[in-house]
Amino acid sequence: MHFDKELDARGLNCPLPILRTKKALTDMASGQVLKILATDPGSVKDFQAFSKQTGNALLSSETANAEFVFFLKKR
Repeated sequence: MHFDKELDARGLNCPLPILRTKKALTDMASGQVLKILATDPGSVKDFQAFSKQTGNALLSSETANAEFVFFLKKR
């Protein structure tokens, strides 16, 4: 999937992946896609909730080798 910016949040626990995502999105234009890499198992539910609360679309959520990859489109 095409993305405009990548955020490596591996090794960080809640709430740091979400906080870093918020910060990364502030530097992006509407419609751009942010790829987030995380290792916190709680991040799956966190990013679903974050997407609903903020209106930023969660385009994809994948799990591979204990790593989670999210694609979030800025509203």
